Amino acid sequence: MRMVLTRLAGVAALMALLVPGLAQAQTPEAEAAFFKGKNVRLTVGYGPGGGYDVYARMIGQHIGKQLGANIIIENQPGAGGITALNATSVAAADGLHMMIVNGAGAALSQIMVTPGVRYDLATLGHLGTVSASPWVWLVSPESTIRTPQDALAMNREIMWSATGPVDGIGDGAAFTCEALAMKCKIVMGYGGSNQAALAVTKGEMDSIYVSDTSANNYVKSGQNRAVVTVGRKRSRFFPDTPTIFEAAKLSDDQQWLFDFRANIEDLGRILVVPPGVSASRLAFMQAAVKKALTDPDVVAEGERTQRYIDFQDAETTRKRALAVVAEVTPEQRKRVNEILSLK
Repeated sequence: MRMVLTRLAGVAALMALLVPGLAQAQTPEAEAAFFKGKNVRLTVGYGPGGGYDVYARMIGQHIGKQLGANIIIENQPGAGGITALNATSVAAADGLHMMIVNGAGAALSQIMVTPGVRYDLATLGHLGTVSASPWVWLVSPESTIRTPQDALAMNREIMWSATGPVDGIGDGAAFTCEALAMKCKIVMGYGGSNQAALAVTKGEMDSIYVSDTSANNYVKSGQNRAVVTVGRKRSRFFPDTPTIFEAAKLSDDQQWLFDFRANIEDLGRILVVPPGVSASRLAFMQAAVKKALTDPDVVAEGERTQRYIDFQDAETTRKRALAVVAEVTPEQRKRVNEILSLK
């Protein structure tokens, strides 16, 4: 009997070594005690003052309250967030480091095997989606383009303004042009979405592809006009503007392209932790994030500051990440790369 018990103890010890997190499993009370008073870094892959930085500072204090910890915002700009995400992917898996990530940009950079990418969205620990916006095709108020068919009927290149190759604006336009078999030229180099939208207003460019939160500002000011929402769901800001699925008859291939693009955009602003955080600690953090970001007062704060929170839970976020970066066939991956290489 003693020999059997000794062998069982040895097996348990071996399993603890082979399965990270098995020996670390803790009750919620123990996890709360672990976080109490500790500093947790919330990394932003961009400089201070930008949209991701503002979101991090708004939600950080509320997440910290639920964890019982102090959230320290840490800006690590570089390579469009890639540098910080690489660092996060190899950070200690102790629960004291999380990051707010541009999910769409991170996914596309991984799919395109962008030089320098060393992270894998599929293996990171997911805490949830902070917000995700549908994207909108905008033109100038005087434009003759009122439907996708109008643009196709022009029988010339439609000029789209963009800031860079994988900026949301340019790659979104590339998908739209490919899906509609529309002649396009995407002009990159604008200093930001505001400048790119102004180029459309002035008539230098025909169109711009932006998130509905940005589109709302441009349309309310009279600077631009919405043509369609590029997805299956109408925007809350443009309830009378049809979706691309309502405005055009689409083939199966066209639907796949628009759905794939929408899945990327649905990643939105996601919160992640390094791979290997123990199951109990990850679950505790996921619960804290969910409680913070579904608090009506926090949601209302986001509404007041136009930093909208549309929380999606950790499992939904993980499945979306897998669908985009892990479940894409080699042929589909090649297609995406070909689309974006045309810009």
